[in-house]
Amino acid sequence: MNRKNILLAAILLPAVMAFAQQYGGMWIPTELNEKEMKDLGMKISAKQIFDTSKPSIKDAVVQFNGGCTAEIISPQGLLLTNHHCGYGQIQKHSSVEHDYLSDGFWAKDMNGELPNPGVTVDFIADIKEVTGQVLAGTQNLDEKASEALIAKNLETVKASFKLEPWQKVIIKPVYYGNKYYAYIIETYKDIRLVGAPPSSIGKFGSDTDNWVWPRHTGDFSMFRIYADKNNKPAEYSKDNIPYKPKYFLPVSIKDKQENDFTFVFGFPGRTTEYLPAIAVEKVMTETDPAMIAVREVALKTLNDKMRTDAETRIKYASKYAGVANYWKKWIGEIEGLKKSDAVGKKKKYEQTLIAKNPQIKTTIDQLNNLYNEQSPYSLNRSYYSEVTRNAETLSLANQYLNFMNSYEAGKINDQTLVGFKNRLANIYKDYDGELDAKVTAQLLALYAEKTPARFLPANFDQFKEVNKNIGIVENWSKNSIITGRGNFNGATTSTDIDKVFANQAELIKALKNDPIIQLASSMRDTYLKTTEGKYTQLQDQIDVLQKKFMAQQMETDKDRKFFPDANSTLRVAYGQVKGSNPRDAVYYGYQTHLEGVMEKYIPGDYEFDVPKKLINLYDTKNYGVYKDKTGDVPVNFTATNHTTGGNSGSPALDAHGNLIGLNFDRQWEGTMSDINFDPRFSRNIMVDTKYILFIVDKYADAKWLLNEMKIVK
Repeated sequence: MNRKNILLAAILLPAVMAFAQQYGGMWIPTELNEKEMKDLGMKISAKQIFDTSKPSIKDAVVQFNGGCTAEIISPQGLLLTNHHCGYGQIQKHSSVEHDYLSDGFWAKDMNGELPNPGVTVDFIADIKEVTGQVLAGTQNLDEKASEALIAKNLETVKASFKLEPWQKVIIKPVYYGNKYYAYIIETYKDIRLVGAPPSSIGKFGSDTDNWVWPRHTGDFSMFRIYADKNNKPAEYSKDNIPYKPKYFLPVSIKDKQENDFTFVFGFPGRTTEYLPAIAVEKVMTETDPAMIAVREVALKTLNDKMRTDAETRIKYASKYAGVANYWKKWIGEIEGLKKSDAVGKKKKYEQTLIAKNPQIKTTIDQLNNLYNEQSPYSLNRSYYSEVTRNAETLSLANQYLNFMNSYEAGKINDQTLVGFKNRLANIYKDYDGELDAKVTAQLLALYAEKTPARFLPANFDQFKEVNKNIGIVENWSKNSIITGRGNFNGATTSTDIDKVFANQAELIKALKNDPIIQLASSMRDTYLKTTEGKYTQLQDQIDVLQKKFMAQQMETDKDRKFFPDANSTLRVAYGQVKGSNPRDAVYYGYQTHLEGVMEKYIPGDYEFDVPKKLINLYDTKNYGVYKDKTGDVPVNFTATNHTTGGNSGSPALDAHGNLIGLNFDRQWEGTMSDINFDPRFSRNIMVDTKYILFIVDKYADAKWLLNEMKIVK
């Protein structure tokens, strides 16, 4: 090798090393790297994880209610998932007399388990790659013709599967449409609530600790799957019996050690690991900061009122948490992308690819040009969508605009009207028109300041002054039908929606004269004319090139192990139990304990209060078999498993396939892992099974549930 090539290799080698996964990845369970997993310490085979010929771990893992993950932990269909995944069901069963959110709920036996109409769990019966069939005949077609043939092929492939009456098949693209996989799904529809700790355990730390380590949250709840007498899916019936699973997970309460092998099995939602450097740069420097800025203004305005008014604090607690959730995540994402030098690594990697395949330069150049052309439209899209989402008055106005458009198009029937009313009622239930007038005024000022004039309605610069806005918007709000502060035919929208909608023709006339409707309409019309179409047109071109770029990466980099981006399908992520060193002179251990809960305890605080019984268990050290070698009960732990949204409730398993934890969050310094997994900073956070069983046993006194389980000591 000559000196020039040696120098080139020295420059490019770090870029190649930077993209060695180092145990990151969300792997299709039929395509596991068994050798790497065993080198890390796994003691079971890949077949024991996923096998269609006999029971395997995959038969104990389900998608819970279309979003989270859950796992079966007994031969009688006992299901474990996160508290926040079951929160909606716990809330629906709660009342003033039975406040299960505050007090927790524990059925005394199976007869006391509570049904949840509409809740489902999905089993994956099989996974088949069907790329050849789906892409057949598309090789020499243009994009439009190719899409049409793929759509036709998809229907043909779906029809080719021989399914049982309780099964369905979905086919999903991966690698940006370079491959396709079919999933055979079995859906169970009778899911009953078995138990949940109080929110002071299940949501301990709430907003403050969200995305943060050290963590001390008992984020779990229990359900049970019921089936008909033949163990098949059935609608709820009192005659149904507990589901008998093909496989259930043994629950381990053995101590953990740093560097122990672990893997997470679940349904991660969405990642974008293979974007070009330019795309990551835009996220880091443009769209994330824009969305953060909007939510920061909304959160500050809400917080000012919540701190001084208890009623507002209670009303807005859940909403505030929802707004703060991704605000905090995006801040961590930017910091992580910077710290991991994500853009720099990708640029070096692109040069590595170009050195091997010069044709890739054309693709990269085209992507750079498209992203730069799309940039102003993408930025305005971020501002507009966040402003109209977080200014709830504008969000309400847009719902009414949808109603008006449907009415004038003759598309309102009983079903669509119920849908509109339900969406409005969902906003009104925790809506304070006077407070949101201040939020809306602040966000209008931000939008006027940050948005170029060509993207704004005429005369929108009148909203640049916040104090002036507050007076204008408050005046509109207190007289408006849509805020519920004005009235229509003796009724207000927020208290008597049915009466308001009884005379739809009169309602339409009144809405057209409402200044808030007029403002929202002008904003929406301008956005659609100036931004949405152009953004979408450019995104379509980017998507075509991204598919090509993905194929070029896989064809060119033969040394890299590629895994598909997450798309809510069943995946395995594996790694090790580890602490972290997120910044200079800061080290986080891998395990937290009950003592840490008590260190954070603030009596009466909505985030850090602790139930009296848990305090008593701590004071008396009544830990039983659930203490570890420190003499304390472990609560949460971290590992290097690659997770994202949708992995909530996923089982964390040890080298032998025993359940050791329940995934529920990620560490703030590593939230960039959706875009750039970096094993130095990326950590998933899990509830320790010792803490789960400790709460079930010692706190809830629900030993009958423990008797169902296979507990590994």
